[in-house]
Amino acid sequence: MYERIQRLTSIATDSLFLWGARQTGKSTLLKALFPQARFYDLLKSDTYARLSVSPATLRQEVQLMPSGSVVVIDEVQKVPSLLDEVHWLMTNCDIRFVLCGSSARKLRRQGVNLLGGRALREVLYPLVSAEIPDFDLDRAVNNGMLPRHYAVENPKRRMQAYIGDYLQQEIVAESIVRRLDSFTRFLSVAAMSDADVVNYTNIAQDCGISAKSVKEYFSILEETLLGYMIPAFSRGGKRRVVMAPKFYYFDVGIPNYLLGRLRLQRGTAAYGHAFEHLMVQETIAYLGYYFHGAKSLAYWRTADHKEVDMVIGDAEVAIEIKTTTNARSRDTAGLKDFGEDFPHARLILVTHDPYPKLLNGVEVLPAEDFLRQLWAHDIVKRRE
Repeated sequence: MYERIQRLTSIATDSLFLWGARQTGKSTLLKALFPQARFYDLLKSDTYARLSVSPATLRQEVQLMPSGSVVVIDEVQKVPSLLDEVHWLMTNCDIRFVLCGSSARKLRRQGVNLLGGRALREVLYPLVSAEIPDFDLDRAVNNGMLPRHYAVENPKRRMQAYIGDYLQQEIVAESIVRRLDSFTRFLSVAAMSDADVVNYTNIAQDCGISAKSVKEYFSILEETLLGYMIPAFSRGGKRRVVMAPKFYYFDVGIPNYLLGRLRLQRGTAAYGHAFEHLMVQETIAYLGYYFHGAKSLAYWRTADHKEVDMVIGDAEVAIEIKTTTNARSRDTAGLKDFGEDFPHARLILVTHDPYPKLLNGVEVLPAEDFLRQLWAHDIVKRRE
């Protein structure tokens, strides 16, 4: 069992929503962190039936618990009406709740009680390198970082089942889209755009749907925590920059499967795409766990195709990702241009070089070194 970085320490004073894509390990984490808590698992048919028929049962069973008790409701989006009871119990009985689910989309669509800011929002991401003893970079690039996928040599069948379950449970069951065949095609086309600038018109043509539908589908992936839009960095600077966002699936294993990228080998273009995705994925998780939205992540691309893969905060750190094993001056071109516009930025090139080095004012870090420094708070200084 992995020791997760997400510890939900704010439960000492606040109730929480814990969101995360399926199979990131939310239920396992909650059982490990709160072994003495009252646990309502709405995936259990008897629990679901009892509380969906009579949500007031929750209030009747919880209100006599001692002040400060913790109650966990797993898959809370399955019975949205429970949130009114939760609200009452938080207000009148000093009970703290951890409300867990794969997405708040269903709750928002139904206009239900989201507790008016009385519960903090937390996210559980896929595994990160700092949580895995003897972390294997190439295994992560190939398998992704969902616990069940990273753990096996060949996760193809598990990935196939995962995507099938998602389509059935998240899309069909909630009637999010009218035409499942169009959305299924979109998932594969979106994988082709993974780690690249989004062109809604081109994707719409490839899917045979409207650009409006494509934007709606991307919104669905974001709201169900299956993907992220990384905005363009456009503050200041002298150069004309591209403004369209980039898209990344929440875990590199998803586009690997959708595109048939199996058994990726270093030195290939496919490995390079997946490698970049993994570095971005880890950075998203780091900023989510330690900065909770207070530190932004963007990318930078000029009209003449100079690029920086990640810009953190107000140009505090600029990071380019390449799979070269011997970084040369040409590999630093985008970072040098960025540094001219933002001279206060720390410039980092992540590679497969055997050792760190300084090249044209750019820090060249082997990927493993970059990840160690990231989680040791040496890339982005952790706020106090």
